[in-house]
Amino acid sequence: MSQASTWRGMSPELLRVAERARREPDGQFHSLAHLLDVPALTHAYQRLRADAAAGVDGVTKEYYGQDLEANLQDLHARLRTQRYRHQPIRRVHIPKGQGRTRPLGIAAFEDQLVQDALRELLQAVYEQDFLDCSYGFRPGRSAHDAVRALDRAVGRGELHWVLEADLAS
Repeated sequence: MSQASTWRGMSPELLRVAERARREPDGQFHSLAHLLDVPALTHAYQRLRADAAAGVDGVTKEYYGQDLEANLQDLHARLRTQRYRHQPIRRVHIPKGQGRTRPLGIAAFEDQLVQDALRELLQAVYEQDFLDCSYGFRPGRSAHDAVRALDRAVGRGELHWVLEADLAS
């Protein structure tokens, strides 16, 4: 996957952050909160799934979008003045087979917006630090990509044994 496809749709400000993080691996960022602005929240809104389950507040993407600009302006003001508070997580249990379940936490819609905008910001800073052979929780990469890379390395004779691979869950 190319670097360009990783950063597609990112704001010019975040692109500058990513470029600086790449150029200065030991550099430090002292203030990035100003990048969690209304455009960043709008992009986060656009990325969220329309069919996602609602959190404890019952707000869906469709409902939040009915007055999107006012809602995002209000959210941004609360973030900027440190009045934003996350909602409790709604806990549901997903059936896993053999009578077992897996707990799943569903965040309120605004919390999902903030989390996604913050994820994009942190990704711009920290994605530069990962090696190309790293696949876990990276944009545009999956466990299938990791298995394919491992298969290629074994096929080329670069690996002779594997210590551990946890693919069960």
